[in-house]
Amino acid sequence: MSKRPALLPDRHPTADFFVCDVLDAIPKDDMASMEHPIFSLSTKPDTRIRHYERKGHTVEITPSVKGLATIHDKDILIYCISQIVAKMNQGGEPSQMVHLKAYDLLVATNRQTSGEGYKGLVAAFDRLSGTRITTNVKTGGEETTSGFGLIESWEIVRATKDGRMVSVSVKLSDWMFRSIKNKQVLTLHRDYFRLRSPLERRLYELARKHCGQNTEWVFKLQTLQDKCGSNSPARVFRAMVKKVAEKNLLPDYEISMDGDDIKFSNRGTMATIKQTLDTCPPLDPETYNDARIVAPTWDIHYLEQEWRMWMTEPPKHPDKAFIGFCRKWYERKGRA
Repeated sequence: MSKRPALLPDRHPTADFFVCDVLDAIPKDDMASMEHPIFSLSTKPDTRIRHYERKGHTVEITPSVKGLATIHDKDILIYCISQIVAKMNQGGEPSQMVHLKAYDLLVATNRQTSGEGYKGLVAAFDRLSGTRITTNVKTGGEETTSGFGLIESWEIVRATKDGRMVSVSVKLSDWMFRSIKNKQVLTLHRDYFRLRSPLERRLYELARKHCGQNTEWVFKLQTLQDKCGSNSPARVFRAMVKKVAEKNLLPDYEISMDGDDIKFSNRGTMATIKQTLDTCPPLDPETYNDARIVAPTWDIHYLEQEWRMWMTEPPKHPDKAFIGFCRKWYERKGRA
């Protein structure tokens, strides 16, 4: 029997071009939900009421009868956050109501685009709207103690004859929207969506939030377990973390253990803007001609600078990616 690959397959290998053609696909996560154990790591319905308190911050998460929202359900929020931030970066006015195409969401988060993929989205929307949060955690510098759903509401605007959703509207909570408007977000590595294990995803979130661009960050085992929201015995949780460390698959970070000290070390692979500018190769001269056709009246060298500053990592096919960027730029902004 062949061994199952450690990472999920890249289900949409042309995503490199897709991401450059859809400017809002750079994964962004809000720092407030990265910090606190809001999402369930269970693969079965989790109906526990969860209470977390640290440094004066309290979070109580209450599930619906369908269970807590899972770390995989969070893909929807990440996609919505990414769209809002992209719009803000382009000078647009952010909106708490996000209109999205289900297919784009599935592709951007590396999900299957089969009927099961669409069915899974409906279940995720139900859990996200049914999970209630009561917290005093500040977002956007504003502290209020309030209760809310992870999303306020959602609606299938258009569906096909066989029942698959096409267009969806999602209204985010005030709490999360304040976080996004104030740019309290972090960029995620795109391989985050290829991590199979819920614990791997959560550990990557914590590494990204706390270690960031630093060389390393150390958690005590109990603190890490609290932040993951795990109710397993300490010895079981330690074994789970050890397994993740042995697989060594987290993007940008690796984990090592020394007793109850869990260390996240930066691999040094996160691309800074300067690295992206330096490592993305020069474009073919013909590419500039093609770009002028799809973005007439715009200064192509100005667009190239905007494109290189926008990238989080060098694309596999720079010429195609740049043309896709220029086409989308012109569609959104029109003539110069």
